[in-house]
Amino acid sequence: MRRLAAVVAATVITGSASAGAAPQTAPAGFLAESRLAALVQSVPPAPADGSPATLADIAASERLRALEDTDRWLLATRHAELRPAVALAHFDCALGFRVEAAESPRLVALLTRILHDANEAAELAKARAHRPRPVGADRERRACQVVGEAGRASASYPSGSASVGAAYGATMAALVPERAEALDEIGHQIAVSRMVCGMHYPADVATGETLGRAVFADIQTTPAFRAEAEAARVEIAAARAAARTSPACAAERAALSIPLP
Repeated sequence: MRRLAAVVAATVITGSASAGAAPQTAPAGFLAESRLAALVQSVPPAPADGSPATLADIAASERLRALEDTDRWLLATRHAELRPAVALAHFDCALGFRVEAAESPRLVALLTRILHDANEAAELAKARAHRPRPVGADRERRACQVVGEAGRASASYPSGSASVGAAYGATMAALVPERAEALDEIGHQIAVSRMVCGMHYPADVATGETLGRAVFADIQTTPAFRAEAEAARVEIAAARAAARTSPACAAERAALSIPLP
């Protein structure tokens, strides 16, 4: 996730150079490093090795192997993509219309800043102690995405992807409040997908989600967010008026109907 955030931060955002267009380079986040560090102080330690909580996490993760190659596994593969311009599509079905990234540069720029803060907070928390991932504890464990040895060896707690997913969901809910419940649920399902993928244990994901929501709660109070949100709402309104829908919604509903084992 740190590498993803760095790549996104260096990406040039395409769009008009006229007044009101998106900035040409992705900005940093909304929150100061000191504020992110303060938020991380509320993150509890990971469950201790051999504790009942850890044993329960391992057992739950093992049960999720039953979802490999199912529709839910394929959805988890899709959810692994969190670059803002691509991740927007995760919310099309919850919105009821498709938002095209190329036509929504201000929304993409806003989500880029959300990604930075949610991921950075998770990375600060991970730096305090190292908990192995499921795919790290078992090097033969399949992941629903390409993951190298460095990825398998990286820290699992808390889940940065869950933090970002929850923050994305909260952001979209704030921008489209009449669809808030459905949009928040997609943010949660992005987090759940990290367990399905074998990349995180339940405690990693639950804590990541809590952190992501806390980060967004702070972001939402900033004048910078409020200004960018207004511009993003204009783009969302245009997408709603265009009334384009996603052909992936039936597959998403089928995948989400599969109960977790």
